[in-house]
Amino acid sequence: MTSTEKIIIGIDAGTSVIKSVAFDLSGRQIATASVRNRYATGDDGSATQSLSQTWLDCASALRGLGEKVPDLASRTAAVAVTGQGDGTWLVGRGNAPVADAWLWLDARAAPTVTSLAGGKQNRARFEATGTGLNTCQQGAQLAHMDRYTPDLLDRAETALHCKDWLYLNLTTVRATDPSEASFTFGNFRTRQYDAVVIDALGLSHRRTLLPEIIDGTEISHPLTPEAARACGLLTGTPVCLGYVDMVMTALGAGVRSGARNAACSTIGSTGVHMRAKSVADVQLNHEGTGYVIALPIPSIVTQVQTNMGATINIDWILNVAAYLMAEAGGKPASHTDLIARIDGWFAESRPGSVLYHPYISEAGERGPFVNANARAGFTGLSTRHGFPDLLRSVIEGLGLATRDCYEAMGAMPEELRVTGGATRSVALRRSLSAAVNAPIRQSRRDETGAAGVAMMAAVAVGVYSSMDDCIADWVTPLLGEAEIPDANEAARFDRLFAAYTDVRQATAPAWDKLAGAATTSPAGE
Repeated sequence: MTSTEKIIIGIDAGTSVIKSVAFDLSGRQIATASVRNRYATGDDGSATQSLSQTWLDCASALRGLGEKVPDLASRTAAVAVTGQGDGTWLVGRGNAPVADAWLWLDARAAPTVTSLAGGKQNRARFEATGTGLNTCQQGAQLAHMDRYTPDLLDRAETALHCKDWLYLNLTTVRATDPSEASFTFGNFRTRQYDAVVIDALGLSHRRTLLPEIIDGTEISHPLTPEAARACGLLTGTPVCLGYVDMVMTALGAGVRSGARNAACSTIGSTGVHMRAKSVADVQLNHEGTGYVIALPIPSIVTQVQTNMGATINIDWILNVAAYLMAEAGGKPASHTDLIARIDGWFAESRPGSVLYHPYISEAGERGPFVNANARAGFTGLSTRHGFPDLLRSVIEGLGLATRDCYEAMGAMPEELRVTGGATRSVALRRSLSAAVNAPIRQSRRDETGAAGVAMMAAVAVGVYSSMDDCIADWVTPLLGEAEIPDANEAARFDRLFAAYTDVRQATAPAWDKLAGAATTSPAGE
């Protein structure tokens, strides 16, 4: 590539890292620069982040990219920004922060969520948004603030999300996107705010806090002189506001490809499972869980279920192995060494009837059911089972949890696209494929979130006439060959899943009792 060819920059401001990634106009990744994100947690359940520092870190990541890409400023055709979802980023007079942001990790709104979820209007709110109420969301957090710290909202003029805050600093425009607006305060069918939803949250009197909704594939704003100086770019460069990072990642990984709606699972610390659907095909579950999140494609949305713990279950069992190996006086095994042995251990095990429910997170489970007391466990062990069998059941448990999430959204997908470092494991891919009984394709795209939002900019500035045309170049060529599920394994997973759901439902009362026992002091204390 010559130093005159144009570039699109995708910014992905995640919870752990803020990244800036350069792509050429055909979607090839050129370079990336990142800055570690910083936030604080408290004993009261708080998880907060400095707005000012977040902007400084974003600008630093962009300058870092400029050190890696020759003539970045003059070559940049557009910048697009996405970021961590949910949370509450309040700004007031002069676009100044009112307080540190409440992140999606913040748990302080839990009592307000319980109160709102029991209200008469909650089902109507769910029917409009397609999204279960939880402490992550800005709606719940604003309702909690309104009840307990109203002065905070009195001083605020606008409630933004992370990417919205960065967009404000890049352009001076206060806005949000259709995805976060509709799953929090609106209707996924119209992609606009909904008075029924706002009233159900008890926030009608705070309506003025909600910003304008803009679609970054259609509207961009120029980079301001101040932001240009801070980031090392040119004044006037078009800036596009992306959708929430969850759907940007899915878009970049292949949730839609060849104008075909598919499914996409991101297997990271948590498991995110998404189906691209037309609005008319959305099926809302009785439990009122999950999300419906708009894609930057007319009338196409993603239906989402997220299970709290995915690879953290594998980390847990590998840590157990490392502890025992160290206790036995063996050579200390690194986590990387143990990960490399997963497929070998899996091959040593025998397909059997051991079940593992992967609810290892201290926060319990959130998809496809919500229970803060849910905990992991093995079922079906006998004396013939050894460590490889336990490892197999943990990996297969992730497959069963994935199926559980897709079951809550309707029929199983015809094809599953996967992303996340754990999907390099052949054993995990085969388990996922057999669990949903569908071919599986691994995305070879490194930075799927940044790619997804950069694709929006590519459409906005006219490089492509439609998102599907962009997908054909940016996404489809990076999907691996389809791996077909083994018919016998798919049949075994059918039997396992029937037992999996039976055990999950039967164990729920015991989880509550165990939680009570954990908070009870021993006799005599």
